[in-house]
Amino acid sequence: MTRVLVVDDDFMVAKLHSRYVATVPGFTVAGVAHSGTEALRLAADVRPDLVLLDVYLPDMDGIAVLRELRAAEEREPGRAPVDALFITAARDAEVVRAALRAGALHYLIKPFNQAALQEQLRHVAALRARLDGLAEARQEDVDQIFGTRPPGSRELPKGLAPHTADLVEQTLRNHPSGLSASECAEAGSLSRVSARRYLEFFASTRRAEVTLRYGGTGRPERRYRWLGEGNSGTT
Repeated sequence: MTRVLVVDDDFMVAKLHSRYVATVPGFTVAGVAHSGTEALRLAADVRPDLVLLDVYLPDMDGIAVLRELRAAEEREPGRAPVDALFITAARDAEVVRAALRAGALHYLIKPFNQAALQEQLRHVAALRARLDGLAEARQEDVDQIFGTRPPGSRELPKGLAPHTADLVEQTLRNHPSGLSASECAEAGSLSRVSARRYLEFFASTRRAEVTLRYGGTGRPERRYRWLGEGNSGTT
């Protein structure tokens, strides 16, 4: 379970974001803060895994809060590092750059809808799962983690989102024996139709292998197994 600290000076916005978080499987709200000082105190008390952080706070800006969180991690070697996702109306490029340099995972500009935040949270979950499952990183893994890929290596068709593709990929990686579209949808909290589209895309680009499992009646079930980037499926 990913524990989330929601930080926003607007009480109603913080409540709304908390409700969004609660709808995503695997996430729970560990605390809500309305100032930078309160955020730092709560972070020390509840030790969240992820902070949803606004830039505009009444006592200090969100960038300073994140920097202080990083400094606290350095002062306390046993303190688990916290990930940060900025959710703010700040559009200045320098602020975005500062958030990146401070170690933010992503930056979501207000206003946005519930689906946008849910997608970002699923991306965080996929990223954390990928890192937790790695003993040694390949370049492919590093490119996926940092969101940098060689041109043409991961071009998605229109209508497919990179973060959802990452989620489906990680779900396949977590089930090396293979999954059906229904099983993938359940594991990734997606609709079956959406999961099937991404699975078929991976199959068409030879990053996933498709096998048919025949039952007693009806059409055979299509099952998908992850192969990897540029893998033709042969050895």
